[in-house]
Amino acid sequence: MLHRWKTRREEGQNVHEGDGGGPRLGAADIGGELGARATLVQFSSAFCQPCRATRRTLEQVAGMVEGVAHVEVDAEAHLALVRALDITATPTVLVLDAAGRIVRRAAGQPRRADVIAALGAAV
Repeated sequence: MLHRWKTRREEGQNVHEGDGGGPRLGAADIGGELGARATLVQFSSAFCQPCRATRRTLEQVAGMVEGVAHVEVDAEAHLALVRALDITATPTVLVLDAAGRIVRRAAGQPRRADVIAALGAAV
């Protein structure tokens, strides 16, 4: 379940409340460019085996769907953002729409079909 946040600054990180009431992230927040239609944001850690498999899955989906980008965030290096978004496990995947609003969220290794279905809420 998503939580609502007011705009906050923690160690240089901004999490903005989106127009639809959900959190909104920008390229500076996640360290990569947003996709024209949607962005798959993956929070990972160095020794996480499911994170590697998740990376491959998300890269495949981003390659299949035009306008979708995949950005991987090192959870340990971005603790302020992890705390602001209440990320408690890796991998955690956020699906952002074109404006950077979080429309779906899942923890654990996703299946490709589930990622494609989740993109339907963003595009």
